[in-house]
Amino acid sequence: MTLLPLEAFYAIIGAIFLFLAGRVAFDPTHPRRWGSAAFWALLGLVYLGGGVVPASVVGYALVVMILLAATRQVGKGAERSSSTAERAASAERLGNRIFRPALLVPACGIAGSLLFPHVHWGALKLTGAKEAPLVALGIGAIMATIVAARLTRTGPAIALREGGRLLEAIGWALILPQLLAALGGIFGQAGVDVEVASLIGRWVPVDVPFVAAAAYCLGMALFTMCMGNAFAAFAAITGGVGLPFVVQLHHGNPAILASVGMLSGYCGTLMTPMAANFNLVPAMLLGLTDRNAVIKAQVPIGLAILTANVFITYATVFRF
Repeated sequence: MTLLPLEAFYAIIGAIFLFLAGRVAFDPTHPRRWGSAAFWALLGLVYLGGGVVPASVVGYALVVMILLAATRQVGKGAERSSSTAERAASAERLGNRIFRPALLVPACGIAGSLLFPHVHWGALKLTGAKEAPLVALGIGAIMATIVAARLTRTGPAIALREGGRLLEAIGWALILPQLLAALGGIFGQAGVDVEVASLIGRWVPVDVPFVAAAAYCLGMALFTMCMGNAFAAFAAITGGVGLPFVVQLHHGNPAILASVGMLSGYCGTLMTPMAANFNLVPAMLLGLTDRNAVIKAQVPIGLAILTANVFITYATVFRF
């Protein structure tokens, strides 16, 4: 038995989504009032009841949410935030202390991932080893909210309001990572990795170790650019290129391969509009006229890191 089950944090997230849905539903000035309210309410119910609601019901809810987003029924309401002068005054007063809550989340996530699995009282555990990282992040987020409220001299109502405003600004793109990650599992069930292995083995000289390593790193980046998510690419490219050619054919180290492979996938994330929540949403939040400005700034960095990953993989995966 665990004292901090992961479902408790999902329930908190679901409650926040339901709060946002209620706020939107009772806002007569909202331009996409009912569609937005339905979207956030369905998302909240999925988080609240995902562990007990049948998978088919969750699937139908996701389909409805996608239809609402596709028909542009999900939008944001009128801006209700502090003025530019108020924000400037607050920034002047707080200075660099404003970064403390943001730094608290990863600090708590790392510490909790290492410590939480070892905390127990007899048969009662604080949390399971598998759930510890997510539970630690949840605790870090709660602690960061409390610290931010004390720093800014505000209450929980402001946190809910501003959090809801940010969620509305992100909109439907919020669920894109989960959908794309799930798509990776679907590809695995459909045997995409087998087809990838067949194509690579037929057209690429993978009997050369450097070529096999390069094919894996480049495949992770390219597939991520198409999918928008490295997790979706990992199942197909690791199963289709990494395991058969790098690990089995050339006896490469699978742990090193997977680590550098995910980093190669993240390079693809930097260079694609499919990663909307990373590349398009920031441009929208910053009010940039060029929606691809973030991607253009990241492409040189992504290519440089990807090139380095190819040589790092070749230099380490066959030697350790």
